[in-house]
Amino acid sequence: MSAIANILLTAGEPAGIGPEIVVKVARRPQPLPLVVIGDPTLLEQTAHALNVPLEMRLLEADGESPSDQQSGVLNVIPVKLAQPVLPGTPNTENAHYVIRTLELATRLCLTGKYAAVVTGPVHKGIINDAGIPFSGHTEFFAARSHTAKVVMMLASGGLRVALATTHLPLKDVATAITRDSLRHVLSILIAELQSKFGLARPKILVAGLNPHAGEGGHLGREEIDIIAPVMRDFDSSAAELLGPLPADTLFTPHRLESADCVLAMYHDQGLPVLKHKGFGRAVNITLGLPFIRTSVDHGTALDLAGKGTADEGSLREAIAIASQLAAHRAQS
Repeated sequence: MSAIANILLTAGEPAGIGPEIVVKVARRPQPLPLVVIGDPTLLEQTAHALNVPLEMRLLEADGESPSDQQSGVLNVIPVKLAQPVLPGTPNTENAHYVIRTLELATRLCLTGKYAAVVTGPVHKGIINDAGIPFSGHTEFFAARSHTAKVVMMLASGGLRVALATTHLPLKDVATAITRDSLRHVLSILIAELQSKFGLARPKILVAGLNPHAGEGGHLGREEIDIIAPVMRDFDSSAAELLGPLPADTLFTPHRLESADCVLAMYHDQGLPVLKHKGFGRAVNITLGLPFIRTSVDHGTALDLAGKGTADEGSLREAIAIASQLAAHRAQS
């Protein structure tokens, strides 16, 4: 198997459940070789606390990547923590460690050495408290790969939800949705559903921004002035776009049963429904990057850190989808 099919894994906030779920997935066979970027001492201590037998295989970032993946073996590219970790208590001194793992993952994917990166949860507040501007993985990878526009999409149990805007205060959402921005989002979404997921003519349900999709302009005009005109710009032979639809009835079974994806206008319009459907098994996928990126659907869960009870299900799903997309790309 060539190195291009290998998958990078970042464990995220060291005081959260990231190190635990990484160690837990290492107990099982994986579809493609995994390489963790992180502090080997932390991972070793985590394995010991969980009573999980684990062999650590240390790798150089620019050295040869593994050709196989064995149960109970963790391939690690070392990045050292600044301070020892107390589970459940984040330390701003370790925020730069988190950023270094993401920077290294970006570089290795951009060089083509690795096909994909799967990210564990980070603590945005701690990173910002350390004086590092950071609004999320999605924006970070876009900036570091010089990608002008990316799209955040989550998937679970056959439901895919993409977002027209990501991590914005609600008061800023309406002004962020312009004809140009929405056109870019739909262009990326359609192209990626076609190329990565093999959907020749994806059916996409497009949510309105306002209650009742604006109620004919009485509850807002974004649907009339922005969303509908942009939808009309797209060739119906490339994708079937339905909407703008009221978000409160868009997620009903009869609408979703034949849909390939939903495009929500903002974060908390679409993601609560998806996470209700499959929390702990949902996967975050960044569309539009020059490499594959997936992530868990949950946060750092500081209240669970160090207790040994964290569920690694979402990480397993994120690895599985990254592996499927990497294999598809290698064959195309």
